[in-house]
Amino acid sequence: MKGVNVARNTFKNDRMISLKPNIKSFTLDELTSRLVEIGLRKFRSAQVFEWIYRNRASSFEEMTNITKAERALLSGDFCITAPAVVRAELSKDGTRKFLFELEDGHTIESVLIPDKDRLTLCISSQVGCAQACRFCLTGKGGFTRNLKSYEISDQVLEVSRILSQEGSRGVTNIVLMGMGEPLANLEEVMKALKTIIGDHGLGFSPRRVTVSTDGLVPEINALGKSGVKVNLAVSLNATTDEIRDRIMPVNQRYPIKQLITACKHYPLEPRRRITFEYVMLKGVNDTQEDALRLTRLLRGIKCKVNLIPFNPFPGSEFSRPDDAAVRRFQKILLDHHYTAPVRESRGRDISAACGQLREKAAQ
Repeated sequence: MKGVNVARNTFKNDRMISLKPNIKSFTLDELTSRLVEIGLRKFRSAQVFEWIYRNRASSFEEMTNITKAERALLSGDFCITAPAVVRAELSKDGTRKFLFELEDGHTIESVLIPDKDRLTLCISSQVGCAQACRFCLTGKGGFTRNLKSYEISDQVLEVSRILSQEGSRGVTNIVLMGMGEPLANLEEVMKALKTIIGDHGLGFSPRRVTVSTDGLVPEINALGKSGVKVNLAVSLNATTDEIRDRIMPVNQRYPIKQLITACKHYPLEPRRRITFEYVMLKGVNDTQEDALRLTRLLRGIKCKVNLIPFNPFPGSEFSRPDDAAVRRFQKILLDHHYTAPVRESRGRDISAACGQLREKAAQ
């Protein structure tokens, strides 16, 4: 019943949880329909969106170009919540890692990575991960649940709020490459992307937003057909099914040939390329033969290759290749006219590997 507030709140881990829907859980179109239902005019939805995502309002009372009576309607039917930063670490290279606590007490990580002309925020899409890649600490912790769309976009909103309060430059690029497999949570990720790139939302250019995947072929095809023109990054990490089966169980469902076919058919805007991530593991996938196979494998795809020497974590079975092996591998790719930067792990003096800060906080 509209206007009746009964049993609206509960508590979890000493945090009050509202039983009213979070207004950030709606896309702009969904919110427009909902506001009309409760008696507000259509254009109010865009105003509410801009208050939340552009002005970073944390309450309806802050929305001063909306009448007091309408604000009362909004607060009676919706809530506005935000994740809490429960831990943060700053690296000597400027990388910052945030551990966010969600309403149900679960935690997720976001990483802010400074570069010369950009400030990239790496965000999570799941609590934990079901993909079980053997070189990934997040995967070793298992899967808990998917994030809701607003829990994904909230990471951008809250880090942006922190930077604004500090008087720092804002986030320029977004990568869904943190905890979880984004395409295994495709519906909520798509809703979050609409908020992140929406004109009344966070307003990021699609060219500055990247979705990463371990290689879920049907979902890659679905993303390509969705019309959301964000960048695609594929975590490849091997050139044979034998090795990829060993280090990435997803390959047993979608072998390399299927994955490469999906990438070849993925629609790309002019001057856009697919990024292939290649985590280099000593003695596993770092040979010159691997590099040559990679050049043949990617032939005909507009792409670049990010070479990522493995960043060890406690208990890991893998180690980082030596610099000479990395340079040999890179030279072969460059000689075959691939763009192939070596991406060193950032924040190595803090909880750098994905999942490490969450693991540390749980100890």
